[in-house]
Amino acid sequence: MKNNLLKDKLLKTKPKSINLSQEQLITTDYLSSTGNLLLKITPNVEKLDLIDWAINNKDYISQQLLKHGGILFRNFNVGSTEKFESFSKIISNELEEYTERSTPREQVEGKVYTSTEYPKEQHILMHNESSYASSWPRKIWFYCVEAADQGGETPIADSRKVYQMLDDHIIQKFTEKKVMYVRNFGTGLDLSWQTAFQTNDHLKVEEHCRKSGIEFEWLESDRLRTKVVRPAIAKHPETKELLWFNQAHLFNVNSLPQMVRDQLLSMVKLEDLPRNTFYGDGTPIEESTIQKINHVFNRASLSFPWQKGDIMMLDNMLVAHGRAPFSGSRKVVVAMGDLCSSYGL
Repeated sequence: MKNNLLKDKLLKTKPKSINLSQEQLITTDYLSSTGNLLLKITPNVEKLDLIDWAINNKDYISQQLLKHGGILFRNFNVGSTEKFESFSKIISNELEEYTERSTPREQVEGKVYTSTEYPKEQHILMHNESSYASSWPRKIWFYCVEAADQGGETPIADSRKVYQMLDDHIIQKFTEKKVMYVRNFGTGLDLSWQTAFQTNDHLKVEEHCRKSGIEFEWLESDRLRTKVVRPAIAKHPETKELLWFNQAHLFNVNSLPQMVRDQLLSMVKLEDLPRNTFYGDGTPIEESTIQKINHVFNRASLSFPWQKGDIMMLDNMLVAHGRAPFSGSRKVVVAMGDLCSSYGL
Protein backbone atom coordinates (compact mmCIF):
# COMPACT_ATOMS: atom_id res chain seq x y z
CA MET A 1 0.00 0.00 0.00
CA LYS A 2 2.76 2.44 0.98
CA ASN A 3 4.70 1.52 -2.15
CA ASN A 4 1.66 2.26 -4.33
CA LEU A 5 1.14 5.65 -2.66
CA LEU A 6 4.81 6.53 -3.17
CA LYS A 7 4.62 5.48 -6.81
CA ASP A 8 1.52 7.65 -7.39
CA LYS A 9 3.22 10.64 -5.74
CA LEU A 10 6.30 10.29 -7.93
CA LEU A 11 4.21 10.03 -11.09
CA LYS A 12 2.32 13.20 -10.19
CA THR A 13 5.50 15.16 -9.42
CA LYS A 14 6.45 17.43 -12.33
CA PRO A 15 10.13 17.65 -13.23
CA LYS A 16 11.66 20.93 -12.12
CA SER A 17 13.72 23.03 -14.54
CA ILE A 18 17.24 23.76 -13.43
CA ASN A 19 17.89 27.51 -13.24
CA LEU A 20 21.58 28.24 -13.56
CA SER A 21 22.73 31.63 -12.35
CA GLN A 22 24.35 34.09 -14.70
CA GLU A 23 27.69 33.33 -13.06
CA GLN A 24 27.29 29.64 -13.85
CA LEU A 25 26.31 30.23 -17.49
CA ILE A 26 29.24 32.46 -18.44
CA THR A 27 32.82 33.27 -17.55
CA THR A 28 34.15 36.83 -17.61
CA ASP A 29 37.76 37.81 -18.08
CA TYR A 30 39.99 40.49 -19.60
CA LEU A 31 42.22 40.30 -22.64
CA SER A 32 44.84 42.50 -21.00
CA SER A 33 46.37 42.30 -17.56
CA THR A 34 47.00 46.06 -17.65
CA GLY A 35 43.41 47.28 -17.67
CA ASN A 36 39.71 46.49 -17.92
CA LEU A 37 38.92 48.25 -21.20
CA LEU A 38 37.37 45.19 -22.85
CA LEU A 39 35.40 42.56 -20.93
CA LYS A 40 35.52 39.07 -22.46
CA ILE A 41 32.45 36.87 -21.99
CA THR A 42 32.54 33.16 -22.85
CA PRO A 43 29.88 30.47 -22.28
CA ASN A 44 30.25 27.82 -19.59
CA VAL A 45 27.39 25.76 -20.98
CA GLU A 46 27.74 23.89 -24.26
CA LYS A 47 25.58 25.38 -27.03
CA LEU A 48 24.48 28.33 -24.88
CA ASP A 49 22.44 30.47 -27.26
CA LEU A 50 23.75 34.04 -27.29
CA ILE A 51 20.42 35.55 -28.29
CA ASP A 52 18.47 33.75 -25.55
CA TRP A 53 21.11 34.66 -22.99
CA ALA A 54 21.16 38.31 -24.13
CA ILE A 55 17.37 38.63 -23.92
CA ASN A 56 17.53 37.59 -20.25
CA ASN A 57 20.59 39.71 -19.46
CA LYS A 58 20.06 43.00 -21.27
CA ASP A 59 20.58 45.10 -18.13
CA TYR A 60 23.76 43.23 -17.26
CA ILE A 61 25.16 43.77 -20.76
CA SER A 62 24.32 47.49 -20.67
CA GLN A 63 25.94 47.90 -17.24
CA GLN A 64 29.12 46.12 -18.30
CA LEU A 65 29.30 48.12 -21.52
CA LEU A 66 29.25 51.39 -19.57
CA LYS A 67 31.78 50.07 -17.09
CA HIS A 68 34.29 48.65 -19.57
CA GLY A 69 33.53 50.49 -22.81
CA GLY A 70 33.46 47.24 -24.76
CA ILE A 71 32.53 43.56 -24.54
CA LEU A 72 33.96 40.65 -26.52
CA PHE A 73 31.59 37.69 -26.89
CA ARG A 74 33.67 34.63 -27.74
CA ASN A 75 32.86 30.94 -28.43
CA PHE A 76 29.09 31.45 -28.69
CA ASN A 77 28.89 29.80 -32.13
CA VAL A 78 26.86 32.63 -33.67
CA GLY A 79 27.11 31.10 -37.12
CA SER A 80 25.62 33.74 -39.44
CA THR A 81 25.35 37.46 -40.10
CA GLU A 82 21.58 37.10 -39.74
CA LYS A 83 21.98 35.87 -36.16
CA PHE A 84 24.56 38.59 -35.53
CA GLU A 85 22.03 41.21 -36.62
CA SER A 86 19.36 39.62 -34.40
CA PHE A 87 21.70 39.81 -31.42
CA SER A 88 22.50 43.47 -32.13
CA LYS A 89 18.79 44.29 -32.26
CA ILE A 90 18.30 42.91 -28.75
CA ILE A 91 20.69 45.47 -27.28
CA SER A 92 19.88 48.42 -29.52
CA ASN A 93 16.57 50.24 -29.78
CA GLU A 94 17.11 50.55 -33.53
CA LEU A 95 19.92 49.65 -35.93
CA GLU A 96 21.01 52.45 -38.23
CA GLU A 97 21.89 52.72 -41.90
CA TYR A 98 25.35 53.95 -42.85
CA THR A 99 24.66 57.50 -44.06
CA GLU A 100 26.95 60.47 -44.77
CA ARG A 101 29.66 57.95 -45.50
CA SER A 102 33.38 58.56 -45.22
CA THR A 103 34.65 55.12 -46.25
CA PRO A 104 33.70 52.45 -48.79
CA ARG A 105 31.42 49.74 -47.44
CA GLU A 106 28.88 47.32 -48.81
CA GLN A 107 25.57 46.30 -47.33
CA VAL A 108 25.68 42.61 -46.41
CA GLU A 109 22.05 42.16 -45.37
CA GLY A 110 19.52 44.17 -43.41
CA LYS A 111 21.52 46.82 -41.59
CA VAL A 112 24.77 44.88 -41.48
CA TYR A 113 27.68 46.28 -43.48
CA THR A 114 31.19 45.25 -44.36
CA SER A 115 33.87 47.00 -42.34
CA THR A 116 35.85 49.68 -44.18
CA GLU A 117 37.12 48.24 -47.45
CA TYR A 118 40.55 49.86 -47.60
CA PRO A 119 43.50 47.94 -49.11
CA LYS A 120 44.73 45.21 -46.75
CA GLU A 121 48.22 46.72 -46.45
CA GLN A 122 46.90 49.99 -45.03
CA HIS A 123 46.38 50.98 -41.40
CA ILE A 124 43.07 52.60 -40.46
CA LEU A 125 43.71 55.02 -37.64
CA MET A 126 41.67 55.07 -34.44
CA HIS A 127 38.35 56.89 -34.61
CA ASN A 128 34.90 57.04 -33.06
CA GLU A 129 32.45 56.09 -35.79
CA SER A 130 30.81 59.11 -37.51
CA SER A 131 32.12 61.58 -34.93
CA TYR A 132 32.42 64.09 -37.81
CA ALA A 133 28.66 63.95 -38.41
CA SER A 134 25.69 65.68 -36.78
CA SER A 135 24.62 62.35 -35.27
CA TRP A 136 26.46 59.13 -34.59
CA PRO A 137 25.74 55.63 -33.28
CA ARG A 138 26.07 55.14 -29.54
CA LYS A 139 26.74 51.45 -30.04
CA ILE A 140 28.70 49.56 -32.70
CA TRP A 141 29.15 45.81 -33.17
CA PHE A 142 31.82 43.89 -35.09
CA TYR A 143 31.37 40.25 -36.11
CA CYS A 144 34.30 38.18 -37.34
CA VAL A 145 33.05 36.01 -40.20
CA GLU A 146 36.59 35.14 -41.28
CA ALA A 147 39.82 35.98 -39.46
CA ALA A 148 42.85 37.05 -41.48
CA ASP A 149 45.80 34.70 -41.91
CA GLN A 150 47.93 37.32 -40.22
CA GLY A 151 47.13 40.75 -38.74
CA GLY A 152 43.79 42.39 -39.34
CA GLU A 153 43.16 43.20 -35.69
CA THR A 154 40.63 45.88 -34.72
CA PRO A 155 42.59 47.86 -32.10
CA ILE A 156 40.56 49.92 -29.64
CA ALA A 157 41.35 52.89 -27.39
CA ASP A 158 39.58 54.44 -24.41
CA SER A 159 38.34 57.93 -25.37
CA ARG A 160 38.50 58.95 -21.69
CA LYS A 161 42.18 58.04 -21.44
CA VAL A 162 43.01 59.78 -24.72
CA TYR A 163 41.42 62.95 -23.34
CA GLN A 164 43.37 62.62 -20.09
CA MET A 165 46.69 61.81 -21.77
CA LEU A 166 46.71 64.64 -24.31
CA ASP A 167 48.61 67.82 -23.42
CA ASP A 168 46.48 70.46 -21.72
CA HIS A 169 47.22 73.05 -24.41
CA ILE A 170 45.95 70.68 -27.13
CA ILE A 171 42.73 70.03 -25.22
CA GLN A 172 42.25 73.75 -24.57
CA LYS A 173 42.84 74.75 -28.18
CA PHE A 174 40.47 72.16 -29.60
CA THR A 175 37.87 72.92 -26.93
CA GLU A 176 37.90 76.59 -27.89
CA LYS A 177 38.30 76.32 -31.66
CA LYS A 178 36.68 72.92 -32.40
CA VAL A 179 37.38 71.04 -35.65
CA MET A 180 36.60 71.97 -39.25
CA TYR A 181 36.12 69.04 -41.63
CA VAL A 182 36.61 69.81 -45.32
CA ARG A 183 35.72 67.24 -47.96
CA ASN A 184 35.91 67.26 -51.75
CA PHE A 185 33.77 64.78 -53.66
CA GLY A 186 34.05 63.90 -57.35
CA THR A 187 37.83 64.11 -57.73
CA GLY A 188 38.10 60.38 -58.39
CA LEU A 189 40.46 60.04 -55.42
CA ASP A 190 37.88 59.09 -52.79
CA LEU A 191 34.16 58.49 -52.47
CA SER A 192 31.83 60.21 -54.89
CA TRP A 193 29.13 62.41 -53.40
CA GLN A 194 26.59 59.91 -54.76
CA THR A 195 28.15 57.16 -52.63
CA ALA A 196 28.77 59.33 -49.57
CA PHE A 197 25.18 60.60 -49.41
CA GLN A 198 23.52 57.53 -50.97
CA THR A 199 21.63 59.51 -53.61
CA ASN A 200 22.03 60.87 -57.14
CA ASP A 201 19.82 63.87 -56.37
CA HIS A 202 21.55 67.23 -55.82
CA LEU A 203 18.54 68.55 -53.93
CA LYS A 204 18.59 65.67 -51.45
CA VAL A 205 22.28 66.29 -50.79
CA GLU A 206 21.59 69.97 -50.20
CA GLU A 207 18.69 69.15 -47.88
CA HIS A 208 20.91 66.82 -45.82
CA CYS A 209 23.64 69.44 -45.61
CA ARG A 210 21.27 72.15 -44.43
CA LYS A 211 19.76 69.88 -41.77
CA SER A 212 23.24 68.87 -40.58
CA GLY A 213 24.72 72.38 -40.54
CA ILE A 214 27.13 71.61 -43.41
CA GLU A 215 28.25 74.33 -45.82
CA PHE A 216 28.27 73.07 -49.41
CA GLU A 217 29.49 74.33 -52.76
CA TRP A 218 28.97 72.74 -56.17
CA LEU A 219 32.06 73.02 -58.35
CA GLU A 220 32.78 72.35 -62.02
CA SER A 221 32.57 68.79 -63.34
CA ASP A 222 29.84 67.96 -60.82
CA ARG A 223 32.22 68.15 -57.88
CA LEU A 224 31.06 69.00 -54.37
CA ARG A 225 32.94 70.66 -51.52
CA THR A 226 31.60 70.58 -47.97
CA LYS A 227 32.74 72.26 -44.76
CA VAL A 228 31.46 71.77 -41.25
CA VAL A 229 32.66 72.70 -37.76
CA ARG A 230 32.06 70.21 -34.95
CA PRO A 231 33.14 70.03 -31.30
CA ALA A 232 36.28 68.02 -30.56
CA ILE A 233 35.28 67.18 -26.99
CA ALA A 234 32.14 65.46 -25.74
CA LYS A 235 30.66 64.48 -22.39
CA HIS A 236 29.25 60.99 -22.24
CA PRO A 237 25.46 61.16 -21.79
CA GLU A 238 25.42 58.54 -19.01
CA THR A 239 28.81 58.43 -17.32
CA LYS A 240 29.29 62.24 -17.67
CA GLU A 241 32.99 61.69 -18.41
CA LEU A 242 34.85 63.99 -20.82
CA LEU A 243 35.94 62.31 -24.05
CA TRP A 244 38.23 63.01 -26.97
CA PHE A 245 35.56 62.61 -29.65
CA ASN A 246 36.45 63.70 -33.18
CA GLN A 247 38.28 62.68 -36.33
CA ALA A 248 40.69 65.62 -36.51
CA HIS A 249 43.70 63.33 -36.91
CA LEU A 250 42.05 60.71 -39.15
CA PHE A 251 40.99 63.17 -41.87
CA ASN A 252 44.13 65.31 -41.63
CA VAL A 253 46.62 65.23 -44.49
CA ASN A 254 49.51 65.01 -42.01
CA SER A 255 48.35 61.58 -40.86
CA LEU A 256 49.02 60.15 -44.31
CA PRO A 257 52.33 58.42 -45.04
CA GLN A 258 54.76 60.93 -46.57
CA MET A 259 54.79 59.19 -49.96
CA VAL A 260 50.99 59.15 -50.19
CA ARG A 261 50.79 62.77 -49.04
CA ASP A 262 53.30 63.93 -51.66
CA GLN A 263 51.55 61.96 -54.38
CA LEU A 264 48.16 63.47 -53.54
CA LEU A 265 49.51 67.03 -53.42
CA SER A 266 51.15 66.50 -56.83
CA MET A 267 47.70 65.73 -58.24
CA VAL A 268 45.46 68.30 -56.50
CA LYS A 269 45.81 71.54 -54.60
CA LEU A 270 45.70 71.52 -50.80
CA GLU A 271 42.16 72.92 -50.79
CA ASP A 272 41.04 70.17 -53.20
CA LEU A 273 42.21 67.19 -51.14
CA PRO A 274 39.47 64.57 -50.74
CA ARG A 275 39.45 65.27 -46.99
CA ASN A 276 41.34 67.40 -44.53
CA THR A 277 40.85 69.01 -41.13
CA PHE A 278 41.58 72.41 -39.65
CA TYR A 279 40.86 74.19 -36.43
CA GLY A 280 37.32 75.52 -36.43
CA ASP A 281 38.51 79.00 -37.45
CA GLY A 282 40.07 77.57 -40.61
CA THR A 283 43.71 77.73 -39.46
CA PRO A 284 45.90 74.64 -40.06
CA ILE A 285 46.35 72.03 -37.34
CA GLU A 286 50.07 71.74 -36.67
CA GLU A 287 51.70 68.54 -37.94
CA SER A 288 53.29 68.10 -34.51
CA THR A 289 49.83 68.17 -32.91
CA ILE A 290 48.56 65.48 -35.29
CA GLN A 291 51.59 63.36 -34.46
CA LYS A 292 50.98 63.77 -30.72
CA ILE A 293 47.35 62.76 -31.08
CA ASN A 294 48.28 59.62 -33.02
CA HIS A 295 50.99 58.84 -30.48
CA VAL A 296 48.52 59.05 -27.59
CA PHE A 297 46.08 56.79 -29.40
CA ASN A 298 48.83 54.22 -29.88
CA ARG A 299 49.73 54.39 -26.18
CA ALA A 300 46.09 54.00 -25.12
CA SER A 301 45.31 51.16 -27.51
CA LEU A 302 44.47 47.51 -26.90
CA SER A 303 44.70 44.91 -29.66
CA PHE A 304 43.87 41.21 -29.93
CA PRO A 305 43.71 38.64 -32.76
CA TRP A 306 40.23 37.94 -34.07
CA GLN A 307 38.78 34.45 -33.80
CA LYS A 308 36.05 33.32 -36.18
CA GLY A 309 32.67 33.95 -34.58
CA ASP A 310 33.85 36.71 -32.24
CA ILE A 311 31.46 39.61 -31.62
CA MET A 312 32.86 42.83 -30.20
CA MET A 313 30.39 45.39 -28.92
CA LEU A 314 31.60 48.93 -28.21
CA ASP A 315 30.17 52.08 -26.72
CA ASN A 316 31.14 54.24 -29.70
CA MET A 317 31.64 57.33 -27.54
CA LEU A 318 33.70 55.66 -24.82
CA VAL A 319 35.88 53.67 -27.20
CA ALA A 320 37.56 54.38 -30.56
CA HIS A 321 38.57 51.67 -33.02
CA GLY A 322 40.84 51.17 -36.02
CA ARG A 323 42.19 48.39 -38.23
CA ALA A 324 45.62 46.81 -38.61
CA PRO A 325 47.03 45.68 -41.99
CA PHE A 326 46.55 42.00 -42.80
CA SER A 327 47.38 39.20 -45.18
CA GLY A 328 45.04 36.58 -46.62
CA SER A 329 41.27 36.84 -46.54
CA ARG A 330 39.45 38.75 -43.82
CA LYS A 331 35.77 39.47 -43.31
CA VAL A 332 34.50 41.51 -40.39
CA VAL A 333 30.98 42.93 -40.63
CA VAL A 334 29.49 45.81 -38.68
CA ALA A 335 26.16 46.93 -37.24
CA MET A 336 25.43 50.29 -35.62
CA GLY A 337 22.60 51.51 -33.42
CA ASP A 338 21.08 54.11 -31.09
CA LEU A 339 21.79 57.45 -32.74
CA CYS A 340 22.98 60.33 -30.58
CA SER A 341 23.39 63.99 -31.51
CA SER A 342 24.29 65.65 -28.22
CA TYR A 343 27.87 66.44 -27.17
CA GLY A 344 26.60 66.96 -23.63
CA LEU A 345 28.55 70.16 -23.05
